[in-house]
Amino acid sequence: MIKDNQKTFNQLHILADGFFVLLSYFMAYMLRFEWLNMSKWGDYTIESYARFLLIVLPVYLVIYWFCGLYAPKRGKELFRELWYLIKANVISGAAFIVLLFLFKRDISRGFLAFFFSTNVILEGIFRILVRKLLEYFRRKGKNLKHILIVGYSRAAEAYVDRILANPQWGYFIHGILDDKMAVGTRYKKVSVVGTMEELAARLSEREYDEIAITLAIEEYEKLEKLVSICEYSGVHTKFIPDYNHIVPTVPYIEDLEGLPVINIRKVPLSNVVNRAMKRTVDIVGSLVALALFAVPMVIVAIAIKCTSKGPVIFTQVRVGLHNKEFKMYKFRSMVVQDAAKEANAWTTKNDSRVTGVGRFIRKTSIDELPQFLNVLKGDMSLVGPRPERPKFVEKFKEEVPRYMIKHQVRPGITGWAQVNGYRGDTSIRKRIEHDVHYIENWTMGFDIKILFLTVFKGFINKNAY
Repeated sequence: MIKDNQKTFNQLHILADGFFVLLSYFMAYMLRFEWLNMSKWGDYTIESYARFLLIVLPVYLVIYWFCGLYAPKRGKELFRELWYLIKANVISGAAFIVLLFLFKRDISRGFLAFFFSTNVILEGIFRILVRKLLEYFRRKGKNLKHILIVGYSRAAEAYVDRILANPQWGYFIHGILDDKMAVGTRYKKVSVVGTMEELAARLSEREYDEIAITLAIEEYEKLEKLVSICEYSGVHTKFIPDYNHIVPTVPYIEDLEGLPVINIRKVPLSNVVNRAMKRTVDIVGSLVALALFAVPMVIVAIAIKCTSKGPVIFTQVRVGLHNKEFKMYKFRSMVVQDAAKEANAWTTKNDSRVTGVGRFIRKTSIDELPQFLNVLKGDMSLVGPRPERPKFVEKFKEEVPRYMIKHQVRPGITGWAQVNGYRGDTSIRKRIEHDVHYIENWTMGFDIKILFLTVFKGFINKNAY
């Protein structure tokens, strides 16, 4: 079964990491003292440096373990694994330096820099190759994790959707047990194969890697019994709640003298330090962007002025942090029109109001560049949910669940929804799902990821008219 494979895989992974730490260590030594022929001082012989490996190797492998580098990777993002790798190397390097200080041993700072960078690069390449190889085999039907789902609900459908959309995860669903749906009822490629009363018998008949409990919320009185049956058989059990539209993806749980208390909403940016850090990045980033794009912005301004009548900069009232309205700046891309009509209408495909220059700057998102001024003013952030006009906010908050959550943070020039293709005339519900995910899971690393994705695939907007 897969759990035995995972144990063997982890052991091989630890051995591989040990090899790469050793390889990186000696490569760093050769780079520092031989290949680059840099200045030498102190006891720099390879024998003296090799003695440090008695400390380095176990420290690195233990910290790798505690940083989650040997946890199962199915369904996990490559970016997150590489981030954990960098974090583990920073912690390990810091621990190595502290130990050197305590034992009053000297070592070349250049060597340490080479060792850190070489190890991160080699380990990163290794993990990417292993991940791609495993994904290839899983797509071919190898190294699969066998699952039985218990309970037909919205959560069950969402779970099936994600598994079928990601064959590289290597999950195989054997069916759903449910008391309400008739045997043979299908959702996509997955069928109802029996009732929940059959769970114990099915667990005794064959060995599953996981049981996914996806009860509808009105059936939660059955949960304790089902978990007891699964634990008695020793099978790994997951619970996918049917209230995921209420509870955040990563819930904030408090321990109230042994009683777990789940907070309905955790917003990392409600923390003062996080807010200050994000605001600092916003100010520095917007100043750098304005300096970089100064010349293109001047050229666009001249083009707008020469090809159509009206102001270069167009201001539009949007709703931002804490539901407060502000004026958002954009390069004017449409003919001057009545403000009341403009406020009540979406831009549509082949819209006659869009100018020739406007069509280009909207498609390439160049019309958004003046919003760096909004970021400097504090109305917006570099990254965050896109702000909407007041009329549409009033409309959507009645129609779209959790819509108003987006106003708990500053709106952004770009965001998680935008880099995933939800811009312009696209699903509002999908946009809000991505916005809420961003708000609940914010980290500075997440912001950096979104900015990189914006640079590499976010400028061209196929949904902008």
